[in-house]
Amino acid sequence: MQPSPDTRTRILATARELFHGRSYADVGVKEICAIANVPKGSFYHFFPSKQDLAMAVIDDMADDWAHGFVAEAFDRELPALERLDYMVDAAYYWQKAAKDIEGRMPGCLFGNLALEVSTRDDVLRAKLNAVFQKASARFHETLDEAVETGAMAPLNTGATAQAMLAFLEGVILLAKTRNDPDVVLELGPAIKTLRIELTVEN
Repeated sequence: MQPSPDTRTRILATARELFHGRSYADVGVKEICAIANVPKGSFYHFFPSKQDLAMAVIDDMADDWAHGFVAEAFDRELPALERLDYMVDAAYYWQKAAKDIEGRMPGCLFGNLALEVSTRDDVLRAKLNAVFQKASARFHETLDEAVETGAMAPLNTGATAQAMLAFLEGVILLAKTRNDPDVVLELGPAIKTLRIELTVEN
């Protein structure tokens, strides 16, 4: 008898919560199976390894982001610079809601995993890098539009987009360290002051 797709969903949801709330290394397959109430055989039917599960967790979270608050924040119906404000607000409310429930900020799953595994697992590092590149592209598109409409002076939109993503990830990390989502509200608006100038070629 084949395990049902619902079994895979339970494994994925359990792993996502545990990886986000604790860490990748700290969570084992045995614990995931126990909490999800599935036998190990069913786990390995869907995920040949813990690494494969982590890849699926990253995809699952990235899909939620892409069709959730990231899509709302970068709605092209919003003026370009308002999208940056929306993104900061969304990050704040996401972290605050988690703290209200759990008593602590979880931070960004992608950032947490990147800090933990990037020097030890090239497969997961590449997967996370692809997620960050897609996120950076949303900033890039927004900045291109802001420059085209005159809302911002010309700048290196590609490099500035990466700097903005790095800034937001850093702010979330600092807020997590302080266990205080208000840090995101306090520091986040500075994202709009970031700019990397265009390089003038001789």
